[in-house]
Amino acid sequence: MPKKNRNINSKAEIANISEHGFRLYYKDNEYFLPFVEYPWFKDCKIADILNVTSDDSGNFNWPALDVDLNIEMLQNPEKYPLKSRQ
Repeated sequence: MPKKNRNINSKAEIANISEHGFRLYYKDNEYFLPFVEYPWFKDCKIADILNVTSDDSGNFNWPALDVDLNIEMLQNPEKYPLKSRQ
């Protein structure tokens, strides 16, 4: 049975969670989400970060955290300044 190639897989994968942020892999691309820019993830459980759903259009949802992001936001974060309050 052939191995799945990441570039044909629309499922998001989370890796390398550290004190600074985490990496999201999607369709053969890697995105680093630093906690300073994405504070919703900073104090949550690792299981909640790992529990991400995605679709073929590049929409990502973390249901336990009520966080929704899309590929455009990850590729061009300067267009989407943080507007949340903590």
